Amino acid sequence: MNYQILRLLQREEVDRIVSALGQSAFADGRQTAQGQAREVKRNLQVERTAREPGGMDRVIIAAFQRHPEFQAFALPKRMMLPTFSRYDPGMEYGPHVDNALMGGPDGGRIRSDLAVTLFLSSPASYDGGALVMDTPTGEEEIKLDAGEAIVYPASSIHYVAPVTRGTRLAAVTWVQSMVRDERLRTILYDLARASKQADIAKSPDLLLVLGKSYHNLLRYAAEP
Repeated sequence: MNYQILRLLQREEVDRIVSALGQSAFADGRQTAQGQAREVKRNLQVERTAREPGGMDRVIIAAFQRHPEFQAFALPKRMMLPTFSRYDPGMEYGPHVDNALMGGPDGGRIRSDLAVTLFLSSPASYDGGALVMDTPTGEEEIKLDAGEAIVYPASSIHYVAPVTRGTRLAAVTWVQSMVRDERLRTILYDLARASKQADIAKSPDLLLVLGKSYHNLLRYAAEP
Protein backbone atom coordinates (compact mmCIF):
# COMPACT_ATOMS: atom_id res chain seq x y z
CA MET A 1 0.00 0.00 0.00
CA ASN A 2 1.38 3.39 -1.01
CA TYR A 3 1.10 6.15 1.60
CA GLN A 4 2.92 9.32 2.60
CA ILE A 5 3.64 10.95 5.96
CA LEU A 6 3.87 14.74 5.85
CA ARG A 7 4.61 17.59 8.23
CA LEU A 8 1.46 19.60 7.50
CA LEU A 9 1.03 22.15 10.32
CA GLN A 10 3.41 24.34 12.25
CA ARG A 11 3.34 24.29 16.06
CA GLU A 12 1.43 27.57 16.32
CA GLU A 13 -1.19 26.31 13.87
CA VAL A 14 -1.69 23.15 15.92
CA ASP A 15 -2.03 25.24 19.09
CA ARG A 16 -4.62 27.47 17.42
CA ILE A 17 -6.74 24.51 16.33
CA VAL A 18 -6.46 22.70 19.68
CA SER A 19 -7.49 25.90 21.47
CA ALA A 20 -10.52 26.23 19.18
CA LEU A 21 -11.43 22.58 19.76
CA GLY A 22 -11.46 23.29 23.49
CA GLN A 23 -14.35 25.70 22.84
CA SER A 24 -16.20 23.43 20.41
CA ALA A 25 -19.26 21.24 20.96
CA PHE A 26 -18.70 17.54 20.36
CA ALA A 27 -21.35 14.94 19.50
CA ASP A 28 -21.48 11.17 19.12
CA GLY A 29 -19.38 10.26 16.06
CA ARG A 30 -21.83 7.54 15.06
CA GLN A 31 -24.14 10.25 13.73
CA THR A 32 -21.96 10.52 10.61
CA ALA A 33 -21.23 6.80 10.22
CA GLN A 34 -23.07 4.56 7.78
CA GLY A 35 -23.64 0.83 7.54
CA GLN A 36 -21.29 -1.44 9.45
CA ALA A 37 -19.13 1.50 10.57
CA ARG A 38 -21.88 2.58 12.99
CA GLU A 39 -21.36 -0.65 14.91
CA VAL A 40 -17.62 -0.13 15.48
CA LYS A 41 -17.32 3.66 15.82
CA ARG A 42 -16.91 5.01 19.34
CA ASN A 43 -15.66 8.58 19.32
CA LEU A 44 -16.76 12.20 19.49
CA GLN A 45 -16.81 14.71 16.62
CA VAL A 46 -17.27 18.45 16.33
CA GLU A 47 -20.80 19.16 15.18
CA ARG A 48 -20.79 20.81 11.75
CA THR A 49 -23.81 22.98 11.05
CA ALA A 50 -22.53 24.97 8.06
CA ARG A 51 -21.16 23.95 4.68
CA GLU A 52 -18.85 26.95 4.52
CA PRO A 53 -15.35 26.46 5.99
CA GLY A 54 -14.70 27.88 9.44
CA GLY A 55 -11.49 29.12 11.01
CA MET A 56 -10.05 25.68 11.79
CA ASP A 57 -10.96 24.47 8.30
CA ARG A 58 -9.17 27.38 6.63
CA VAL A 59 -5.94 26.72 8.53
CA ILE A 60 -5.88 23.11 7.31
CA ILE A 61 -7.01 23.90 3.76
CA ALA A 62 -4.23 26.50 3.44
CA ALA A 63 -1.70 23.94 4.71
CA PHE A 64 -2.75 21.42 2.04
CA GLN A 65 -2.61 24.05 -0.68
CA ARG A 66 0.94 25.16 0.19
CA HIS A 67 2.41 21.67 0.63
CA PRO A 68 4.19 20.57 -2.58
CA GLU A 69 4.60 16.93 -1.49
CA PHE A 70 0.89 16.56 -0.78
CA GLN A 71 -0.01 18.16 -4.10
CA ALA A 72 2.39 15.89 -6.00
CA PHE A 73 1.29 12.72 -4.21
CA ALA A 74 -2.49 13.25 -4.12
CA LEU A 75 -3.08 15.38 -7.23
CA PRO A 76 -6.22 16.66 -5.50
CA LYS A 77 -9.33 17.58 -7.44
CA ARG A 78 -11.78 17.99 -4.57
CA MET A 79 -11.59 17.54 -0.81
CA MET A 80 -14.04 17.15 2.02
CA LEU A 81 -14.03 19.70 4.80
CA PRO A 82 -12.15 18.20 7.77
CA THR A 83 -13.89 16.16 10.44
CA PHE A 84 -12.48 16.95 13.90
CA SER A 85 -12.56 13.97 16.26
CA ARG A 86 -11.83 13.27 19.92
CA TYR A 87 -11.08 9.92 21.51
CA ASP A 88 -11.19 9.71 25.30
CA PRO A 89 -10.21 6.60 27.31
CA GLY A 90 -12.19 3.57 26.16
CA MET A 91 -13.01 5.04 22.74
CA GLU A 92 -11.97 3.46 19.45
CA TYR A 93 -12.99 3.03 15.81
CA GLY A 94 -12.98 -0.61 14.83
CA PRO A 95 -11.94 -2.10 11.47
CA HIS A 96 -13.73 -0.44 8.55
CA VAL A 97 -13.40 0.80 4.99
CA ASP A 98 -14.34 4.39 4.16
CA ASN A 99 -17.39 4.99 1.99
CA ALA A 100 -16.58 5.26 -1.71
CA LEU A 101 -18.81 8.34 -2.13
CA MET A 102 -19.14 11.12 0.41
CA GLY A 103 -21.00 14.39 0.67
CA GLY A 104 -18.99 17.21 -0.87
CA PRO A 105 -18.39 20.69 0.57
CA ASP A 106 -20.87 22.20 -1.92
CA GLY A 107 -23.56 19.65 -1.20
CA GLY A 108 -22.46 17.37 -4.05
CA ARG A 109 -20.59 14.08 -3.84
CA ILE A 110 -16.92 13.22 -4.03
CA ARG A 111 -15.20 9.90 -4.70
CA SER A 112 -12.91 9.08 -1.77
CA ASP A 113 -9.65 8.02 -3.42
CA LEU A 114 -7.42 9.00 -0.48
CA ALA A 115 -7.95 9.49 3.24
CA VAL A 116 -5.93 11.87 5.40
CA THR A 117 -5.50 11.64 9.17
CA LEU A 118 -3.93 14.74 10.72
CA PHE A 119 -2.74 14.17 14.29
CA LEU A 120 -3.35 17.10 16.64
CA SER A 121 -2.26 15.65 20.02
CA SER A 122 1.30 14.97 21.11
CA PRO A 123 1.88 11.19 21.07
CA ALA A 124 3.21 11.41 24.65
CA SER A 125 -0.09 12.86 25.88
CA TYR A 126 -2.13 9.69 25.31
CA ASP A 127 -1.72 5.92 25.19
CA GLY A 128 -3.22 3.74 22.48
CA GLY A 129 -5.05 5.52 19.67
CA ALA A 130 -2.74 4.44 16.84
CA LEU A 131 -4.09 4.39 13.31
CA VAL A 132 -3.70 0.74 12.28
CA MET A 133 -3.70 -0.12 8.59
CA ASP A 134 -4.05 -3.50 6.94
CA THR A 135 -1.15 -3.75 4.47
CA PRO A 136 0.06 -6.60 2.22
CA THR A 137 2.76 -7.34 4.82
CA GLY A 138 0.44 -7.22 7.85
CA GLU A 139 -0.92 -4.56 10.18
CA GLU A 140 1.04 -1.33 10.51
CA GLU A 141 0.56 1.08 13.42
CA ILE A 142 0.86 4.81 12.76
CA LYS A 143 1.09 7.33 15.62
CA LEU A 144 2.48 10.69 14.56
CA ASP A 145 3.56 13.96 16.12
CA ALA A 146 1.03 16.78 16.41
CA GLY A 147 0.87 18.53 13.04
CA GLU A 148 1.93 15.47 11.04
CA ALA A 149 -0.48 13.74 8.66
CA ILE A 150 -0.67 10.44 6.83
CA VAL A 151 -2.22 10.24 3.36
CA TYR A 152 -3.32 6.71 2.44
CA PRO A 153 -5.79 4.84 0.18
CA ALA A 154 -9.35 5.19 1.44
CA SER A 155 -10.00 1.70 0.06
CA SER A 156 -7.82 0.09 2.74
CA ILE A 157 -9.13 -1.61 5.89
CA HIS A 158 -8.02 0.44 8.89
CA TYR A 159 -8.97 1.23 12.48
CA VAL A 160 -8.15 3.45 15.44
CA ALA A 161 -6.91 1.40 18.40
CA PRO A 162 -8.55 1.99 21.80
CA VAL A 163 -7.31 4.98 23.76
CA THR A 164 -6.32 3.95 27.28
CA ARG A 165 -5.03 7.26 28.67
CA GLY A 166 -5.40 10.92 27.77
CA THR A 167 -7.19 12.37 24.76
CA ARG A 168 -6.47 11.83 21.08
CA LEU A 169 -7.44 14.78 18.86
CA ALA A 170 -7.29 14.47 15.09
CA ALA A 171 -8.71 15.85 11.87
CA VAL A 172 -9.72 13.52 9.07
CA THR A 173 -10.55 14.37 5.47
CA TRP A 174 -10.87 12.67 2.10
CA VAL A 175 -9.54 13.49 -1.34
CA GLN A 176 -10.85 12.91 -4.82
CA SER A 177 -7.77 12.83 -7.03
CA MET A 178 -7.54 14.05 -10.60
CA VAL A 179 -6.02 10.62 -11.30
CA ARG A 180 -8.31 7.80 -10.20
CA ASP A 181 -5.83 4.95 -10.78
CA GLU A 182 -3.48 4.55 -7.80
CA ARG A 183 -0.84 2.88 -9.99
CA LEU A 184 -0.70 5.86 -12.35
CA ARG A 185 -0.61 8.31 -9.41
CA THR A 186 2.40 6.42 -8.07
CA ILE A 187 4.24 6.68 -11.40
CA LEU A 188 3.42 10.39 -11.65
CA TYR A 189 4.70 10.97 -8.12
CA ASP A 190 7.94 9.13 -8.93
CA LEU A 191 8.39 11.26 -12.06
CA ALA A 192 7.77 14.44 -10.03
CA ARG A 193 10.41 13.37 -7.49
CA ALA A 194 12.87 12.51 -10.27
CA SER A 195 12.27 15.89 -11.90
CA LYS A 196 13.01 17.63 -8.61
CA GLN A 197 16.31 15.75 -8.32
CA ALA A 198 17.22 16.57 -11.93
CA ASP A 199 16.57 20.24 -11.20
CA ILE A 200 18.79 20.12 -8.11
CA ALA A 201 21.51 18.37 -10.14
CA LYS A 202 21.32 21.09 -12.81
CA SER A 203 20.55 18.60 -15.57
CA PRO A 204 18.29 20.50 -18.00
CA ASP A 205 18.21 17.80 -20.68
CA LEU A 206 17.09 15.14 -18.20
CA LEU A 207 14.63 17.57 -16.64
CA LEU A 208 13.11 18.23 -20.06
CA VAL A 209 12.62 14.50 -20.80
CA LEU A 210 11.17 13.84 -17.34
CA GLY A 211 8.87 16.82 -17.69
CA LYS A 212 7.67 15.56 -21.05
CA SER A 213 6.94 12.10 -19.62
CA TYR A 214 5.18 13.54 -16.55
CA HIS A 215 2.89 15.87 -18.46
CA ASN A 216 2.08 13.39 -21.21
CA LEU A 217 1.10 10.78 -18.63
CA LEU A 218 -0.89 13.34 -16.67
CA ARG A 219 -2.60 14.41 -19.91
CA TYR A 220 -3.57 10.77 -20.47
CA ALA A 221 -4.67 9.95 -16.91
CA ALA A 222 -6.16 13.13 -15.44
CA GLU A 223 -9.86 13.83 -15.00
CA PRO A 224 -9.76 17.57 -14.24
